[in-house]
Amino acid sequence: MTSLVDILAAATPTDTGFAASIPSNWLQGRTAYGGLSSALALHAAQACEPDLPPLRSAQVSFIGPLAGEVTVTATKLRRGRNAAFIQSDITSEAGLGYRATFVFMANQDSRVDLDTASPAAQTPPAPGTKLYVGPPEFFTGNFEFFDYKNEPGAATWLRWARLRDRSPLHPMVEIIAIGDALPPAAFKLFGKEFVPLSSLTWLVNLLTPTPATTDGWWLLAAESQFARNGSSSQTMAIWNADGVKIAEGMQSVAIFG
Repeated sequence: MTSLVDILAAATPTDTGFAASIPSNWLQGRTAYGGLSSALALHAAQACEPDLPPLRSAQVSFIGPLAGEVTVTATKLRRGRNAAFIQSDITSEAGLGYRATFVFMANQDSRVDLDTASPAAQTPPAPGTKLYVGPPEFFTGNFEFFDYKNEPGAATWLRWARLRDRSPLHPMVEIIAIGDALPPAAFKLFGKEFVPLSSLTWLVNLLTPTPATTDGWWLLAAESQFARNGSSSQTMAIWNADGVKIAEGMQSVAIFG
């Protein structure tokens, strides 16, 4: 198994980022797992500018398939007194496959202090709990999962997830790498029938500048409120092992069936 840490360690620096190889165990179908692509893109963005403040938001477009040898580039769009906007692209022989805009911003003094995010009611699986690990030839083989069973037909998904290789990573890179590890929520609308689905865009907002958890566990949630004409819109969230919500997001998903 080639881990994310291995991929980053083997990357070759370039003037604007790095070149890397996406191994087969990080693929989902003919393209790289979206969380891996996003982790590579964020890693390049973090090296683009010195002393960047914490990541606050990521706006991702999954443009085309990525596999094998890829080039990851990062470009400063603007850096002001408070925020920095960095664009990251990933290309392969097939051309541009991924583009993201990462927004970094330090804490600001504010009279506003609002937090209505509900803590997670679930706790991480206890030691000895049977976990799911995907096949070695698929990206899910890099994770350990514990799923909650929802009502039949409900377009919701709830899953504890952690990387099998928990070698030190930048905490934001870890969050981005693991945050897309749920199947699209609309997948549950098809029962046992397999229907291809593909994420088109992904928006992630970080609720803390210092995400942290225990034993690598993160609780992931996704819910589709709309699925029609081959398109689904879903909301997403991530909590840490203490039940504190650390990220919120949305995805647009294509349904091919």
